[in-house]
Formats: sequence, C-alpha cells, structure tokens
Amino acid sequence: MDTQEIIKQQVTTHPVVLYMKGSPAAPQCGFSAHAVKILNACGVDDLFAVDVLAEPEFRQGIKDYSNWPTIPQLYVNGEFIGGSDIVSEMYQSGELQKLLESAEAK
Repeated sequence: MDTQEIIKQQVTTHPVVLYMKGSPAAPQCGFSAHAVKILNACGVDDLFAVDVLAEPEFRQGIKDYSNWPTIPQLYVNGEFIGGSDIVSEMYQSGELQKLLESAEAK
C-alpha cells in the first residue's frame, strides 16, 4: 500500500484521527498540543493519532491528501475538518462538540 492508501484507510476506519507532531501525551509543537487539549476537553477518548515526525512519509503525504499545507490536521468520520485554527474556532462556537458527538468516538 502506498502512503495515500494508508492515509485513506486510517481516516475512514477510525472515527477521530489527528495527524500531528509528536503524540497526544507528548506533543512536539504548540499547535498540535492545542488540538489535543481541545479534543480532550470535548471528551474524545478514542483518538487515533499519527506522529508525522516519527513517520516522515506521512508529513508530506497528509498535506497532499487533504490539499492543506499545515499540521496538525483533524479528521472526523473520514472528513477533513481542518487545522489548529479551524478546530479552535469550531470548539469556541460549539460546532466541534456537536460534530464529535455524532462521531462514533464517544
């Protein structure tokens, strides 16, 4: 399987997927840490995280897959949601919580 096929499999078989720098327990950038903090605040307990620093082929692969230039990237039920800024805005408006409630992650 090539990187694009693996990414597609990851985002479609896990309800909540975060491509990030580092891990949820040890984020390696402030934006990734912020995204994890928001997901934790939303009660997500079934987060599938991919560390793009540990798996370099995913660092560019996920950018190509989503056509989005930055990391972290959040996917819910196979749909690309956005990066740290969009996740933050959606959380502040309550939209992210509603979206995550519809996910099978809770």
